[in-house]
Amino acid sequence: MEEMEEELKCPVCGSLYREPIILPCSHNICLACARNILVQTPDAESPQSSRASGSGVSDYDYLDLDKMSLYSEADSGYGSYGGFASVPTTPSQKSPNGVRVFPPTVPPPPPQHHLLLHPGSLPPIPRNSSITCPQCHRSLILDDRGLRGFPKNRVLEGVVDRYQQSKAAALRCQLCEKSPKEATVMCEQCDVFYCDPCRLRCHPPRGPLAKHHLVPPAQGRVSRRLSPRKISTCTEHELENHSMYCVQCKIPVCYQCLEEGKHSSHEVKALGAMWKLHKGQLSLALNILSDRAKEAKEFLVQLRNMVQQIQPTEAPGRPVVTSGWGTLQENSVEFEACLVAQCDALIDALNRRKAQLLSRVNKEHEHKLKVVHDQISHCTVKLRQTTGLMEYCLEVIKENDPSGFLQISDALIRRVHMTENQWGKATLTPRMTTDFDLTLDSGPLLQTIHQLDFVQMKVPSPVPATPILQLEECCTHNNSATLSWKQPPLSTVQVDGYILELDDGNGGQFREVYVGKETMCTVDGLHFNSTYSSRVKAFNKSGVGQYSKTLVMQTAETGYTPCDLNTLGAVAWFTFDPSSAHPDIIFSNDNLTVTCNSYDDRVVLGNTGFSRGVHYWELSVDRYDNHPDPAFGVARVDVLKDVMLGKDDKAWAMYVDNNRSWFMHNNSHTNRTDGGISKGTTVGVLLDLAHGTLTFSVNDEQQGPIAFDSMEGLFLPAISLNRNVQVTLHTGLPIPEFYTARNPEPPSSVC
Repeated sequence: MEEMEEELKCPVCGSLYREPIILPCSHNICLACARNILVQTPDAESPQSSRASGSGVSDYDYLDLDKMSLYSEADSGYGSYGGFASVPTTPSQKSPNGVRVFPPTVPPPPPQHHLLLHPGSLPPIPRNSSITCPQCHRSLILDDRGLRGFPKNRVLEGVVDRYQQSKAAALRCQLCEKSPKEATVMCEQCDVFYCDPCRLRCHPPRGPLAKHHLVPPAQGRVSRRLSPRKISTCTEHELENHSMYCVQCKIPVCYQCLEEGKHSSHEVKALGAMWKLHKGQLSLALNILSDRAKEAKEFLVQLRNMVQQIQPTEAPGRPVVTSGWGTLQENSVEFEACLVAQCDALIDALNRRKAQLLSRVNKEHEHKLKVVHDQISHCTVKLRQTTGLMEYCLEVIKENDPSGFLQISDALIRRVHMTENQWGKATLTPRMTTDFDLTLDSGPLLQTIHQLDFVQMKVPSPVPATPILQLEECCTHNNSATLSWKQPPLSTVQVDGYILELDDGNGGQFREVYVGKETMCTVDGLHFNSTYSSRVKAFNKSGVGQYSKTLVMQTAETGYTPCDLNTLGAVAWFTFDPSSAHPDIIFSNDNLTVTCNSYDDRVVLGNTGFSRGVHYWELSVDRYDNHPDPAFGVARVDVLKDVMLGKDDKAWAMYVDNNRSWFMHNNSHTNRTDGGISKGTTVGVLLDLAHGTLTFSVNDEQQGPIAFDSMEGLFLPAISLNRNVQVTLHTGLPIPEFYTARNPEPPSSVC
């Protein structure tokens, strides 16, 4: 959590953000800091055509930096107005974060006694004011609204608030004048924390305050954190709430923005749908970045080991020779006798040459250590930044404010992708080896002793390193298993082949199933519904290396593929399966949208089965005519495809019309619940195999009680529908709030 702190600091003041606003370049800055770095430009240099506001501005709608430059990458730290040689330049300053910022070049006017400002309000922004982003140095002239034209980053403000609360030792009274005491209660109506003396003095339990609800401080903190945030309003029309999302401008917009024509020709989408889409994209990008962070941590461990391996074991009077990963002290009796004889014959010239050669070895040693230390420092900084960005993004995903989230989601997704691209192969490859394979060549004659130099000594190669299983490529299909592995990134030892071993599927002894040079192998002919343990090791001419970690894999219960995604720690992404669906089912939208060409109910399954973990997906109703009864749920692979879902014992479903719903399994109807569906309704299905339950929701509200329990085995997502219904599948979604509220600590294997 603390590594995220750098993400929460203003680039100007270096402190945690206070009232952050979003600049058009997607960077953030405190509102007060924005006022401090405003620059008033001359009227002649600020044509109206160059004016812009803080909202609805694309990445390229900035001032022409060739005509009006407030900052240049090649300058000496001073900013000036282009074309005004007589205007004095203003030195730039460095913030606590090391970012150069610009103080106002025009001092603020003296206060006028006849101008009365409301307490706590800010003075008006001077005309022709401009602001330069302290991070990317892009400049922008403010319009008549001034800083009010920039949207507030309420998501970032909420993350900062939670971060500060997590670091606070105890909740303090908000009314104590000096040395606030620890709070004992919180009033939910007043939203104030009180100690006992202040509560008796300021909040007596009588009169109109008697009906107020007092709760413990911890409970009050939770209720305050869970209370809905103020709905965001449009920066252009302050009385209108954001209701849509402009895809072209990548900002939330209100109804009046669309009516006035500013976004009339742009593509707009529903705010909630884009909120969920961008959350899914950010989650997917975070999964990839998380893998890079794990590799970076392993890489740092290997680099630190290299420092120990490069550092030789000192022995007075003896040369140190290193080989491979370890330090080798050459102490063979035969070699010592030969070396002494050579040195006795060449002692006069050898002493001078020896000093020169030792100097070279020391320089090489120091150079290797410096390179590795520099790479460790660089990689540590990047990993800390990556981890901080990950923690910040995870906190942002927790926000329930679609408008605030969409204001920053595009920039966050770009940052995550850019950060992930920085962890390339070159970044995670050592810039230096640990080899000091040096020996003395005593062949030259005495007259050539001054040319005596080291030659490389060939030593027997060690056995190969332990292979690493690539879990993202290991899977099962029917009664076959595919395994993939690789050598450690820093291993330079030659490998002649690999040996793959599996047990008998019942906890028995391992046996060899593959020997060869390939790093991927598919084993066929295994038993269905069995758990196999697998491992692999490498070999070369020097011998056989250590076994890899053991991987446990589950074959299918039937002839269908179970993709145990929670074993791999991934979010479940899947589509409908045309190969197993009834022929009357019609597919579109990359198999995510389905309907039917028959008036009878037809069944379609998902292409992924689940046997473990917690899984949640949603289906949005795109068309609903003549009040049909579509059914949503899960099924076995051999479910009947030409009847309503739940008519046989192979399916567990909820069927619903426009007024009410029922749960159905094996043609048995239970738990009638009021509340139906219509066009635009979203139906959620939550399969919790950790607790063996199946739960349904309609428009993010739980529909009835827990539908089914004692769920065990392999289940596939399933629906049944006819030609009057069309639905679209949405996967890769987080667990809904109605479930997490009932289960505050869900199982860790959620996918």
